[in-house]
Amino acid sequence: MLSETVSGEIIRIVGSENALTSPEERFCYAYDATDLTAMPDLVVFPGSAEEISQILELANRHRFPVVPRGAGTGRAGGSVPIRGGVVLVLTRMNRILEINAADLVAVVEPGVITGHLKKAAEEHGLYYPPDPGSADYCTIGGNVATGAGGAVAVQYGVTRDYVLGLTVVLPTGEIVDCGSRTMKGVVGYDLTRLFLGSEGTLGVIVRIVLRLVPRPESRQTLAAGFADLEAAARAVGQILQSGLTPTALEFMDRATLDCIRPVLPFPVPEGIQGLLMIAVDGQPKEVATRAAKMARLCREAGARLVLRAKDATEADRLWQARRAISPATFKVKPHKIAEDVAVPLSALPRLVAEVQEIARRRALPIICFGHAGDGNLHVNIMYDRTVEQERLAARRAVEELFTSVRRLCGTLSGEHGVGLAKAPYLGLELSPAMIALQRRLKRAFDPNNIMNPGKIFPPSPDQI
Repeated sequence: MLSETVSGEIIRIVGSENALTSPEERFCYAYDATDLTAMPDLVVFPGSAEEISQILELANRHRFPVVPRGAGTGRAGGSVPIRGGVVLVLTRMNRILEINAADLVAVVEPGVITGHLKKAAEEHGLYYPPDPGSADYCTIGGNVATGAGGAVAVQYGVTRDYVLGLTVVLPTGEIVDCGSRTMKGVVGYDLTRLFLGSEGTLGVIVRIVLRLVPRPESRQTLAAGFADLEAAARAVGQILQSGLTPTALEFMDRATLDCIRPVLPFPVPEGIQGLLMIAVDGQPKEVATRAAKMARLCREAGARLVLRAKDATEADRLWQARRAISPATFKVKPHKIAEDVAVPLSALPRLVAEVQEIARRRALPIICFGHAGDGNLHVNIMYDRTVEQERLAARRAVEELFTSVRRLCGTLSGEHGVGLAKAPYLGLELSPAMIALQRRLKRAFDPNNIMNPGKIFPPSPDQI
């Protein structure tokens, strides 16, 4: 619990208009997009790196936790202040500082909404590819801190592939720059990559230099429906092996389609159990040729339904439906555990089959969709937490899912991060030696364990 003296000092740093102290106000920052909740002692909205530096110096002196937060869209509990302390909400730091078409870079503050950056880049004839499903409201800082991906990662890669440099406030208060604004750079250790995906445990990211690319001239969107889920999953591998290079290759099971049926731009026949959404970017003639070949390949792979968006409006409606999936799943049950596992591409059909078996065994609806083109599926275990049997079954389903994923040589998180939700399972993927090494790195950066404590690592005696 913060003392009144320390709280007053923090409020003096940011200004009383940028601090929340009442229980009702603070509760709005006690949770993210998970069901996990913990009350912060104080919520502040810093406006500069210097203010953050002063707060972290205080935190080291008085040993209180500091939890960085963007828009609170995370799905792993990464911004939940599990040990109280101060939540640093970075949404005031929301300026696009520079878009340089000559250098193909953007320089932004962490509170910039991802979708706003994408639109600003387009106004300069440029493209910022990473497109998490929450792009309309999540922040760049949160994307960097969690290693966010998105649908077009198949062709363009994920957030980490676009971060050239960072300015970070270290847990001890120093403000440092790492990386550069050049496409290459090998001077010293690559600390930029270390901060990427560190989930606020190593410092507070306050400035980001991002790589941009030329805006693609044309895009076409296809939808292919299959009567068998595993056939749809197998078709993913066939498409990727064809050399046709899809920009996006998304997968939806029947339960997903049922959730978004009202917003789809076309009817889906009852016999369709799995749908692939495919986007192709490039020069107009080349795009048309690749899209036609992809449609033919889908039919040869067993697709009963192959549709091509007739114009940009219909394509936008289809992608809007894709972005609507996550909130639409609550039609099925009032609560869910949303996992984002990833497996090697060849294991995708097996993963889909095993998820179906887990759903049958646990008698719970499990909705499966996501970025099939890079093996990253969102597995949503739907349940009612007020029903003890369902709550226990959901937890067992998570354990079985993770065990299956590791057996298939996959990872427990493709883009959401570890946070609080996955910390108990870290040992399924990382060896004791690797966990110990990462704990030592954490301690080197944050000797007093003030930065987002309790995240990533499972509990231990030293609580780091």
